[in-house]
Amino acid sequence: MIEIRYEAPNNREYRELRRVCGLTVYSQEAAAKGLPNACHNVMLYNKASLIGMGRVVGDGGTVFQIVDIAVHPDYQGLGYGRKIMDEIMVFLDYAAEESTYVNLIADYPADKLYEQYGFKTTEPASTAMARRY
Repeated sequence: MIEIRYEAPNNREYRELRRVCGLTVYSQEAAAKGLPNACHNVMLYNKASLIGMGRVVGDGGTVFQIVDIAVHPDYQGLGYGRKIMDEIMVFLDYAAEESTYVNLIADYPADKLYEQYGFKTTEPASTAMARRY
């Protein structure tokens, strides 16, 4: 049975899920600084194993960003990504104010999932930009 928890994952399991999902693996130090500061966490566990996650970061009023949406490859295609997004949207519907800006960066083809929640590309008016250290 899959359990939903609304707490930050531990550093090791967070970094390992990102690795097996093909996402950038953050340093232990970066994860230690960042994980406690999320506005909202949605973690899916099968027994003691983290198998899916999503986090919301931001200032809690003017802007939120959805990050770290990941489902372990053994559990992909079973609706867990949608479950994570459903839980995140419940939080955002409660926490967001009129005019709050909610954003995310979508890898393809995950953009199709996010479109189902009302997210639209910002191009050509704007583009995502990043700088990694």
